[in-house]
Amino acid sequence: MKLDTRILLAASLMAAASVLSAAAPTDVLTKNACLACHGVANKIVGPGYNEVAAKYKDVKDAKAQLRKSIKEGGSGKWGQIPMAPQPNLAEADLNLIVDWLLDGAKA
Repeated sequence: MKLDTRILLAASLMAAASVLSAAAPTDVLTKNACLACHGVANKIVGPGYNEVAAKYKDVKDAKAQLRKSIKEGGSGKWGQIPMAPQPNLAEADLNLIVDWLLDGAKA
């Protein structure tokens, strides 16, 4: 196999892996019981993810703020009902959720 072919094959595999992981946010939300309190496009107990995405769309340090809010929980940003902390959420899942939110929380 020529070097160029190997490079193209590696690039194709990386692109395929990226597409597969991009399709997984709702699976991660389901696996971690996030959808028990948050709908993708509607409020349940907490805001819908579409609302969260809109609120943080133009925030300079949105990624850090969202990571902290998810990991530590909190209250007062969306009303009186507190969000439970998620300290055991895997870093890969946390990153996927935050990146998905910042990309507009598309279902």
